[in-house]
Amino acid sequence: MNYEFFIAKRIIGSKAYKSSISAPIIKIGIAAIAIGIVVMMIAIATGVGLQQKIRDKVVAFNGHITITKYDSNNSQESIIPISKNQDFYPEFKSVEGVSHIQGVAAKFGIIRTATDFEGVYLKGVGADYNWSYFEDFLIEGELPDYSAKRNEDVLISQYLANRLQLKLNETFQMVFRKDDPEKLTNIITYQIVGIYNSGFQDFDANYIIGDIRHLQRINRWGDDQIGNFEVFINDYNKIDEKGVEIYKNIPSVLNSETIKHKYASVFDWIQIFDTNIYGIIGIMILVAGINMITALLVLILERSQMIGILKAIGSNNWSIRKLFLYNASYLILIGLLWGNIIGLGFLFVQKYFKIVTLPEETYYVAEAPVYLSFSYVLALNVGTLVLCLLMLLIPSYIITKISPVKAIRFQ
Repeated sequence: MNYEFFIAKRIIGSKAYKSSISAPIIKIGIAAIAIGIVVMMIAIATGVGLQQKIRDKVVAFNGHITITKYDSNNSQESIIPISKNQDFYPEFKSVEGVSHIQGVAAKFGIIRTATDFEGVYLKGVGADYNWSYFEDFLIEGELPDYSAKRNEDVLISQYLANRLQLKLNETFQMVFRKDDPEKLTNIITYQIVGIYNSGFQDFDANYIIGDIRHLQRINRWGDDQIGNFEVFINDYNKIDEKGVEIYKNIPSVLNSETIKHKYASVFDWIQIFDTNIYGIIGIMILVAGINMITALLVLILERSQMIGILKAIGSNNWSIRKLFLYNASYLILIGLLWGNIIGLGFLFVQKYFKIVTLPEETYYVAEAPVYLSFSYVLALNVGTLVLCLLMLLIPSYIITKISPVKAIRFQ
């Protein structure tokens, strides 16, 4: 029998323990552990959730990696076409981990209504376009279908619809200039079949989604010519590695660029969240550890006579230290239990009821997103338990300095 565990269990279960002088300090220690785990859980869930939401919105408009032709064009408009007759299209078999590749094009034009006008890019997409991201953004109507004959259906953002006072199923004219300023402009009448809101105003204010075949006709491109390819990968964490692989597996006249490089300022900003999360975790574990150290020292002081008696009957210092560490482990586990109940409860409420909102113009999301994963919850609990116990090893060393004779006489 593990007698240290047996004695620790008897101490925890005794009424005297619950009504002792150390009881308030023990409760404070448990509360510190619980509050710490709640704060750390919320920091990770919302921090990672926000990173993923912002990242997904950038991916929705660009893919993970874009393949373009080398040219001097720094705008979003497609100038020099690329042939779709490539070894890597429609399936990028030479690079493992690529889930989808699609051909798109963009052209600047002016939306003209009876009372207003706005300059935007028409992003032309075809039958190969991945609509999965826009399914989450869609707030009215339906997603357009470009798999059949060429049509004038477009998807417009809620921002532009409100700005131009346009509604679902209404039509508007879009004017596209020609390279020769002496020639008449191209005018196409589009119909709004869907309205989306990504929350990313930089994109919502500048893009509408339409049929790529209109741009091919305006630019006098062939049916097999596009502006650029958008590549999607299975694992975002490998984006840098896959970016290099893709670059090595495309013709020398083409260039590839990851969204991390293309939108460096956005990804540098969300990378700061990791620093904040690590800082919060460090502070919370330190606070919880200090409170548990205080509780352990009070417990040792309160049980000085018991320590003296155990030493007198032959117990060594490490056995007695283990007894108090078992006791502290129980307190930490109680704190973790309550922390998980409160923390997970709050996160589930936020995930399904979205009670905490955020300014969308600042954070690109309307409510605090929540990322829940069993792996990080388990790692957080195990890590907190282990680190707190390691911190308690030092104060438990005071037991070795207690003299049995003095401790038994201690009042």
